[in-house]
Amino acid sequence: MKYSRRKFKNKFMKVVLVFLTTLAIIPLAIIFFHVIKSGYSALSYDFLTSLPAPMGQSGGGIANALIGSLTMIALASVIGVPLGIFGGTYLSEYPHGKLSSVFRFIVDLMTSIPSIVIGLYVYSMIVVPMKGFSAYAGALALALLMFPIVVKSTEEVLRLLPQNIREAGLALGIPRWRVILSIILKGSIPSITTGVLLSIARVSGETAPLLLTAFGNQYWAEGLNQPTSSLTVQIYNYAISPFQEWHKQAWAAAFILLMTVFVFNLIARWILVRNQKDAS
Repeated sequence: MKYSRRKFKNKFMKVVLVFLTTLAIIPLAIIFFHVIKSGYSALSYDFLTSLPAPMGQSGGGIANALIGSLTMIALASVIGVPLGIFGGTYLSEYPHGKLSSVFRFIVDLMTSIPSIVIGLYVYSMIVVPMKGFSAYAGALALALLMFPIVVKSTEEVLRLLPQNIREAGLALGIPRWRVILSIILKGSIPSITTGVLLSIARVSGETAPLLLTAFGNQYWAEGLNQPTSSLTVQIYNYAISPFQEWHKQAWAAAFILLMTVFVFNLIARWILVRNQKDAS
């Protein structure tokens, strides 16, 4: 009797979980297919390799926005990823103490700060003193958004490692810093990479910080200290314009952005699954 009741509860909870998962997937699938339907028809080689057309004219593309987004994300990764891994490693290996508590509180606070507030901060600290928008300011804003994500993911990954691995390295007379670098971090590279890719996917869709820092540019930026176009800002500008041609291009750019984020998430998931199989 008890076995039958437990079996019924198990099947019932499986049905509930499948139902709730389906409810969560349906809105995502609707958005995904609507963007594909609206944006795929406007895609072309010229769209990917041309500069935006003058206002009111047909044609044009998003080449400068693509390169600008890639440039700022790359710069943000150079800044945010090493600092995030260092911070996550510190919190994992030295979890106790006042400094760790303060640092963890700051990271938790940064995680909850709206992205537009980050943009306002960088605007006041970088854009105003430099008297101009730039790719540097945009990259710094994205790096500040990436930093807490990388810190938290790195900390959680390193905490999963058994304590006896650290003790074995120390028992061999290896210095603590060498154990962390050569054993702890080296053995966790696939899992840390997953967190890094997810953070890159997270900042790839940010618009508000870039509006306040990189601003935008209808042409190729002459340098990293100049206003720089980005894919998200161009989608925003095209979406609020009164021109039907720009609306189509906004959907096409949104399709490219959606597929980019989707690919980043697939790669992260693939690395995570392969790492789990290797561990087992």
